[in-house]
Formats: sequence, C-alpha cells, structure tokens
Amino acid sequence: MAEIAIKGVAKRFGGFTALHQVDLSIADQEFMVLLGASGCGKTTLLRIVAGLETPSHGEVWIGGRRVDNLPPRERGIAMVFQNYAVFPHLTVFENIAFGLRMKKLPQQEVEQRVNRTAELMHIEQLLKRYSGQLSGGQRQRVAVARALAMEPDVILMDEPLSNLDALLRLEMRAELKGVLAASKTTTIYVTHDQVEAMSLADRIAVMHQGRIVQAASPVEVYRNPAARFVGSFIGNPPMNFIPATKAANGSWSVAGLTLPGPKSDRQKIEFAIRPEDVDAGSEGLQATVRVIEPLGPHTLVTCDVEGGLFRAILESNASVQVGDHLRLAPKPDRIRWFDPETTNAL
Repeated sequence: MAEIAIKGVAKRFGGFTALHQVDLSIADQEFMVLLGASGCGKTTLLRIVAGLETPSHGEVWIGGRRVDNLPPRERGIAMVFQNYAVFPHLTVFENIAFGLRMKKLPQQEVEQRVNRTAELMHIEQLLKRYSGQLSGGQRQRVAVARALAMEPDVILMDEPLSNLDALLRLEMRAELKGVLAASKTTTIYVTHDQVEAMSLADRIAVMHQGRIVQAASPVEVYRNPAARFVGSFIGNPPMNFIPATKAANGSWSVAGLTLPGPKSDRQKIEFAIRPEDVDAGSEGLQATVRVIEPLGPHTLVTCDVEGGLFRAILESNASVQVGDHLRLAPKPDRIRWFDPETTNAL
C-alpha cells in the first residue's frame, strides 16, 4: 500500500512563505494532479514529498511510514523531471538500467525489468540507441520507463510533458494514463495545464498562493468550484462572473434578470456560470455582441452585459453579428454563486 498523507506542511524561504499548512491525503494507486499557476507552490510540495526540499513544518507519510526525515533513496519513490534528465552518452538500455544497477540488482533481473518497461512504453526497438539521438517524445518515454523499472511505491512527475509539442502531448497523455494505471502505482503529477489535469487525474488539487483551494474529481472541480479562483482558472474560456444585487423575496438581480439564489446577509454577491451553460433565446441576461469567434464545432461570442464582459458558447450555425442584442438564458442547475469578500462558493 502506498497511500500518501501530507500533514500541515509549510515551507518558508527566508521571509517568503511558499506553502501554508498544506493537508492532503492521496489513496493507494490514485493519480493526483497538483494544478496551479507558476509560483503557487505545487513544485515545492512535490519536492518536499520527494525529499529534495525539507519542510519548515509538518509531516509526510508514505504507506503508513513517516518519511520527511528520510533521504530520497529510502522513500520508495521515483521521479520524472520536466527536462527528462536522461544521460545522452548512455544507450536507452543503460539509462533505464541506471537506477537498478545502483541498487546492485542481479543482471538477469535488470534485463527483465528493462525489457518489460521498454515494451510497456513502446521503446523496445530503441534500447541500443543512445538517448542523445532520440526525439523529445522518445526521451520522455525513456524517463518514464526508467522510473517504472524501479518498481517504486510512488511516482512523482514534475511537468513531464511541457517540452513536447501539442500533438505529442496528446499522445503521451493517453499513454501515461494507461501505463500508470497498469503499473498500479500511486502518482503525484504537477502541471499548470488544466487540460492535462482534467484528462489524467483521478483527483485534482488546485493550488493558489501556497494553499490547496480545492481537491476533488475533475468533474467536481469543473462543475462545482469551491472558490472563485477555481472557476476562473479552470475552463477555457473560464467561468463568467457578474455582480448580483439583492432583490425582493430572496431573489437576486443579475444583468437585467431576476433569479432565485442563496440566502445571504450581503447586499451584493457574484453570479457565475460556464460559457457553454447559456442558451440564446427570448429571455435571459441582456447582452450586446462585441466579438464573434467561429471555432469549428461552436461559436464563442463575447458580449457586453451590465456588470462586465460575458462569454457564451453558441451553436456553430448561430446567426449573430457584432452589435446584435441577445438574451442569454442560464441553465438553472449550472448557476453558481460566490461571496465577493471571502471568494468562497455560497
């Protein structure tokens, strides 16, 4: 069992606090993605789990064993780096075998593990080639194979696909998900790419300014963001946020539309909805078309509404022109509300 428990972990660099009392539990064989913008603390947290950074406060447990006081080699982990970290002067076989030989495993077992993981990553035909002769995607496969060959309890991945082009990232995402599921290894994966996070993760921990804002399934994070930041960070285009003013009988006035909403002592809160969760019709938010972007299967329309800009995803054959006045009806079960001061969901 390789469950991970991060308990009250904080990290300070001089006067700067990179992590604020982070708590996170990761189940055995779970694929957890740490998602956030640059500087949010996700890589620092990964390095603390790996033993490459020492926490200023808190504990890290792997498989029921406290490891934050142990060196990396004793934690049962393997790490895949952003820059691949393969040795160009060694063959693919020697790269994959490097850690196994450091552990002084018998040659027969080394060969078996190398061949097995190379086949899993579809690079068995490259074993005799030098890694300096490989493409970026092939080197990344070598790096993953080297980690898997160690048969670790936990694999840690720090933006491993960020140096690949878009098409290759798409292919590697699909391969990684299948390979890591087959290996039954607990995985922590760091990325700033929300598409990677949504497609790979069992759960996503969204990080912001050194804190985990929400940790939930990809669907839950997308549909029910726990804080305004989550809704604004996840989604392309992101959620729309419009001021809402308290009206009569517990309802709220939003851009010319009166809607039922949450009970609150505040006079103003925020209405939020995804761009794809509105329909153009005879009723709804009053909007004036500002920009039209045909995107193949649909059309993205940016509008002016009372309170700011509003983006809507309409059918590709929608008959709209710049300057048109629209009514955009929000789907009632997709509306979310946020406290403007705490930024938390209501």
